[in-house]
Amino acid sequence: MRPSAQGAAPLSAGSVAVLVMVDFKPSHPWWAWSRLVLQGLTLHGVQGLRFAKVLGSGQGGGFGVLPSATHQGLYLGFDDESAALMFVQHSPQLAAYQRHARAWAVVGLRASSSRGAWSGRALQTSTPAPTTGPVAVLTRASIKPLQARAFWRLSPAAEAALAAAPGCRLAMGLGEAPLLRQATFSLWDSTASMEAYARSGAHLQAIRAAYGGGHFSETMFTRFAPLWGQGHWQGVDLAAWLGDCAVGGPRQTSDGAPELHGC
Repeated sequence: MRPSAQGAAPLSAGSVAVLVMVDFKPSHPWWAWSRLVLQGLTLHGVQGLRFAKVLGSGQGGGFGVLPSATHQGLYLGFDDESAALMFVQHSPQLAAYQRHARAWAVVGLRASSSRGAWSGRALQTSTPAPTTGPVAVLTRASIKPLQARAFWRLSPAAEAALAAAPGCRLAMGLGEAPLLRQATFSLWDSTASMEAYARSGAHLQAIRAAYGGGHFSETMFTRFAPLWGQGHWQGVDLAAWLGDCAVGGPRQTSDGAPELHGC
């Protein structure tokens, strides 16, 4: 998707995001690999879709430099909640992911704060920051090639700290390209637990070193209020954890349209 002109406001990446995490069955290796090449083509014409990224992952769905043969992600930005929910409930693309997966999860997200851009696109904020309950975070960066070695030296300690962080329900390493275009998605019990991790230990040291060393050519940091969830990931039942935000159970408005709401 075309980046914005220099000095102009970034183009919109939508106001509601859908994050798909999938671990494909080992019996479908070629179908899984083909998604990295072809899935973007299947998304043309999806109603309300503003932005799409088909993503790989590290081994085990983690953050290492070695790619996973089975773990992938899909990040989608929609104009509004109705379009996002329509995709989750009815899209053939997501149904195909589920048929070929041994584990999968989907989370609907409304941005409460966002800074930076992704391929020249900025995510619109559309809800106040959650004061209670779950919060989701997406961090992504384009790493300068000459800084890649320095960046990846910092990664193992920060990854270990994230896995052990109190209040972190799940985390997945994602990437558009090996080594150079990386992202992390995480779900937390509360804003307080997320901020306690972000402002201490190995993660804080890594961020200070990365920004101080000019490692990035583009970054985006976004906090979200989860809207609804479906599937299981890293032992978490997303529908059960997010309660009445589960996909398939939205309240109805007086005109029969789904009334989407945050947790």
